[in-house]
Amino acid sequence: MIDDPDRCYEAARAKDPRFDGWFIVAVTSTGIYCRPSCPARTPSREHTRFYPSAAAAQLAGYRACRRCRPDAAPGSPEWNVRADVVARAIRLVRDGVVDREGVAGLARRLGYGVRQLNRLVTAELGAGPLAIARAQRSQTARVLLERTDLAAADVAFAAGFSSVRQFNDTIREVFADTPSGLRARAPRARDGAAAGSAHAGGTPQRVRLRLPVREPFGAAPLLEFLGARAIPGVEEYTDGTYRRSLHLPHGPGVVALAAVADDRGRSVVAADISLADLRDLTSAVSRCRQLLDLDADPVAIHEALAGDPLIGELVRARPGLRVVGAVDGFELAVRAILGQQVSVAGARTGARRIVDAAGGALAAADGAIRDLFPTPAELLASVEREPGAFAMPAPRRIALASLARAAVDGDLVIDPGSDPVALRVALRALPGVGAWTAEYVAMRALRDPDAFLATDLGVTSALRSLGATGDPAAIARPWRPWRSYATAYLWTAHAPGPARRAAGTTSGAAGRSRARDTTRRGRAA
Repeated sequence: MIDDPDRCYEAARAKDPRFDGWFIVAVTSTGIYCRPSCPARTPSREHTRFYPSAAAAQLAGYRACRRCRPDAAPGSPEWNVRADVVARAIRLVRDGVVDREGVAGLARRLGYGVRQLNRLVTAELGAGPLAIARAQRSQTARVLLERTDLAAADVAFAAGFSSVRQFNDTIREVFADTPSGLRARAPRARDGAAAGSAHAGGTPQRVRLRLPVREPFGAAPLLEFLGARAIPGVEEYTDGTYRRSLHLPHGPGVVALAAVADDRGRSVVAADISLADLRDLTSAVSRCRQLLDLDADPVAIHEALAGDPLIGELVRARPGLRVVGAVDGFELAVRAILGQQVSVAGARTGARRIVDAAGGALAAADGAIRDLFPTPAELLASVEREPGAFAMPAPRRIALASLARAAVDGDLVIDPGSDPVALRVALRALPGVGAWTAEYVAMRALRDPDAFLATDLGVTSALRSLGATGDPAAIARPWRPWRSYATAYLWTAHAPGPARRAAGTTSGAAGRSRARDTTRRGRAA
């Protein structure tokens, strides 16, 4: 987009919200930067400049528009589609890695030198990782100022700033305002999303906000998929709201997510986030967005798949269908292994046994949410201490122990910065883990849009019902690079009625051997 400024200008003149997050519109006559869909009058072409990120616009001396809030736009879907080092770096920045570990820690995770990583990211986004993290910190600070009653100094450190002076300078530079001014003008009454007071002393601190999405947004299938597989005590789904506990860098958290409409009738996700430490707000928001695939580009996916002679009807019937993600890669891999050859209810029962044997309890239960899924170290210790506690076949227990051991030793890392190709290789090197499991984890934990479960029972059954014969991998080749979304649509093929849901059938992960993993199918991951 940035390489074609005239196209950018036409998108901005049309106020097209589909381009929010793709690029930033800066106005030289006012010194502000906006979303493409900003409702303000479009400036003349000679007064507009276009940047690939808010950080790049800030480095060029522009401040954020108070009307359209460009820093709150959906993230660019480009970082979900791509798997190169820049995309992986941006996903880690979104998760708060730079705030916690600095640019050196980010580079170390990616296996690059700091100078080389800075050069690569700046070439793509017009700003380095530190500037991008700074822009993200300013957004977190604005949310905390507007949604909590925390003192400004507490907001500064919770948002990731190293000093109050740095915090004040950044707020003035980015928003042309002071922290107290932002708080005074907070639109609490208008959007109805203000939070209660935040307290210190170990009491969970709550922030309520609305997560922007690109429309169309098929929220019901996402939430129902998660609800059908909810582990009692860790997750629940009631009255259209999905709630669960989270492991976060500075402590546990609980999130509640529900699809609603804002005051303009646009789809958003209402997020009620309770945190032991407010420094985890950035990570919690990032993981919620990954879970519900909020940064996807549904228009591009629809255009690519809706005309397909085999699955086009499924696509046209359900615009905006998303691929369910995950808040924790290790947890997802464990649940994939547990789901082999059992029903959804059986998989839930197995997961609950693991939580009982190895998981931790929340210090302050939040209604029905009282437990945390075990970490790799907790799971490994439990398996070694009492092998029979999980009540499962020995091959599956061995697979879980191998997975946990690899994660503890650092041989296996499943996070937004993981390389999809390397992760598949590392997973398949574990006993009992084969192609299906590797693809499933890549699809949900890494948000790989082109993963394909060629041996999945739901996929193969749907293909037969649609009249397709032959090798599923060959059939799926025209759907690249959106085969993950094609899989989600195939999972709807046998759902009842016109409003079929994406409660797909999936195959197992920990059979008696890797060969069995690629040929036998389960039902519940």
